[in-house]
Amino acid sequence: MKPVKFDYYAPTSVPEALDTLNELGYDGKVIAGGQSLIAAMNFRMARPAALVDLNGVPELSYIKPNPDGSIAIGTMTRVNTVEYDQEVAKRFPLLPEVAKFIAHPAIRRRGTFGGAIAHADPAGQLPSIAVVMDANVLIRGKGKERWVKAPELIIGPFMTTIEPDEMLAEVVLTANPPYTGSNYMQVSRQNGGYAQAAVASIVNLDGEKVKNVRLVLMSVGEVPILSQKAVEILVGQKPTPEALKEVSEACASSEIDPATDIHATADYRRTLIRTLVGRSLTESIARAKKGG
Repeated sequence: MKPVKFDYYAPTSVPEALDTLNELGYDGKVIAGGQSLIAAMNFRMARPAALVDLNGVPELSYIKPNPDGSIAIGTMTRVNTVEYDQEVAKRFPLLPEVAKFIAHPAIRRRGTFGGAIAHADPAGQLPSIAVVMDANVLIRGKGKERWVKAPELIIGPFMTTIEPDEMLAEVVLTANPPYTGSNYMQVSRQNGGYAQAAVASIVNLDGEKVKNVRLVLMSVGEVPILSQKAVEILVGQKPTPEALKEVSEACASSEIDPATDIHATADYRRTLIRTLVGRSLTESIARAKKGG
């Protein structure tokens, strides 16, 4: 199929892009890597009247390590660039671990880090990773800007708090404290395919006890699900096998709302979450004990 007719704009600077989005309003749609949007347009699931292409705006592509341990990533930075950046791997090893599961290398060389988050695909890895990492997202519009926490950015499947005249400009990842470990696990029907279910975890230890834990459940609801049960059960406690099993059962039974589709049944997705939660937390804890 072919997309419906649309106008095309190719700004060469951020101010020009924001001016264009402001003029277009609800008729405009930002295109970054285009790996998801173009497919949706070809199937006529998306019908924007105009596209604002950010590929000609080089100032939106960067990785900036900060002295405080955080890293700022421009929205147009390619996923492949993030995947192989040495400073990213050193400070946030979860990102390259996740990246290898995102489609295939050709897709990652074209797809953008910020574009994937702004697209808010409930089956996409990067929106969930932004949530579990509690990333700070910079949203810019003409004459305005605001910071939003990733868990508050995504409000529904393919829906965010980004207004039609705004765009996601930057993602900032806050430094992990010492003795923090992370892990990502997923099950899919084939290499590079969407996850039938996936889990990402970040655990910070204080001696033998859990000081903080963040656990996100993916492909089992309309948005990435940040587990509250994991916090309630583990924080301040020793992460014993019994405690991890309790978290797994709680996540599978009360925190997810999986759907049945051509890829998996709801019951199968619950079984996957029950298994993946325990395995991911166990690996994160082991890595945290080594100092992260």
